[in-house]
Amino acid sequence: MADGGEILMQAPGPAGNPLLSGPILPVLLRFALPNMGAMLAGSVAAVAETAYVGALGVPALAGMALVFPLVMLQMMLSAGAMGGGVSGAIARALGAGDTDKANILAVHTMWIGIIIGGCTTVLMLTLAPTLLAAIGGRGEALQQAAAFASVAFAGSIGVWLVNLFASVLRGAGNMGVPSVTLLVMAMAQVAIGGVLGLGLGPIPRLGMPGVAAGQVVAASLGALFLYFYLRSGRARVRLVSVPLEWRYFADILRVGGTACISPLQVVATIVILNGLVAKFGPTALAGFGIGVRLEFLLTPISFAIGVASVPLVGTAIGAGMVARARRVAWIAAGVASGGLATIGVVLAIFPGLWATMFTSDPATLATTSQYFRWVGPAYGFFGAGICLYFSSMPAGRVGGMVLAGTLRLAVVAIGGWWLVSTDAPLWTIFALIGTALVAYGLASVTAMVRTSWGEEAGGEEAGESTPGPARSISTG
Repeated sequence: MADGGEILMQAPGPAGNPLLSGPILPVLLRFALPNMGAMLAGSVAAVAETAYVGALGVPALAGMALVFPLVMLQMMLSAGAMGGGVSGAIARALGAGDTDKANILAVHTMWIGIIIGGCTTVLMLTLAPTLLAAIGGRGEALQQAAAFASVAFAGSIGVWLVNLFASVLRGAGNMGVPSVTLLVMAMAQVAIGGVLGLGLGPIPRLGMPGVAAGQVVAASLGALFLYFYLRSGRARVRLVSVPLEWRYFADILRVGGTACISPLQVVATIVILNGLVAKFGPTALAGFGIGVRLEFLLTPISFAIGVASVPLVGTAIGAGMVARARRVAWIAAGVASGGLATIGVVLAIFPGLWATMFTSDPATLATTSQYFRWVGPAYGFFGAGICLYFSSMPAGRVGGMVLAGTLRLAVVAIGGWWLVSTDAPLWTIFALIGTALVAYGLASVTAMVRTSWGEEAGGEEAGESTPGPARSISTG
């Protein structure tokens, strides 16, 4: 590592390496599909979890709407933001032919998970009731949300470790093991959360804490499995005994830490919207919670495609093939945008396909339907923005994507304040959400167009066929 946060990248020849040569889309899809299956399984688990909560009553459903953004924040920080920083650092090291550095980065990743996970547990167990009350929680809804949080965040170390270990493997181009692990975790979460939450035979009905326990147990078991897998030597990258050094933490945190701003913006946006919708009563909040939950569940679809682009982009950047890296990012964004746009339009036309899985209350269904009519058509822009965010991480260029998230937050905050001050109806809040998603997607595309990822190692197109000399490529 050179001074000023630069890594010496030796560009290996692309021959025989599918990440550095050949058509991009087939490799991208081959990487994305296992992730997609695992992410969809996680989405099914979350749907089942919401169904359990719906069976506990409207107050529990409203409580889930309050606590869910905090739960998803932890997932987005660990699997998305910091996980993307990890995958990008690993991919750059391997693209430069430095396996030893990749192993060292993996060890530092484990300690990042332990430290941040432990701090999350202490922070949330102390402040969760206060935070939930600050975002609009009242009465029984607040009690239900706090009960869920008290268990869910007690297992934060397991959540952080399983997601960061999976990111290490993805950065090395191994999508299969993380995907199978997450698939099994989802199945375990459904089974454990259902049994403990609703009760079965001699097992008492624990309600919201029982549903949360499903997440904690499943994540902890997944983290243990991936730990032993990375220790076994079967993976391209492994956990080895090395002294800890700040420069390796910095290589991960330089991008991952900056990227963490984006999930905070997403959750801040949802918190503001929760507060706005809460003014219309618990039924409106429950309906909104069902609708906005889909946005959180669509994120893993973009996540799967974006994460699939990370080893392709990172390896290309490490080899000095910048033009190829940017093509990967655009192709991935197009795939994500098309997929989410299709889902959004279908739900705008047929909102009951989603809403009736959680409730039969007519007023709640009406609110959810109204939400999808205004927000669904904008999901394609959301997908493009999320995917470009992930693709920019291994290039070390996430600043523009963070600003795109800032724009979305500003549109919601300023627009929401104005709508509330004028006593606007609920549908205008939903229209504002759709507008903010469009602004986010367009700003992300603009940032990608205007941001340089560095110079090609051997000229404009040299990276596609000819290895270049060693180059210093900034990751700051």
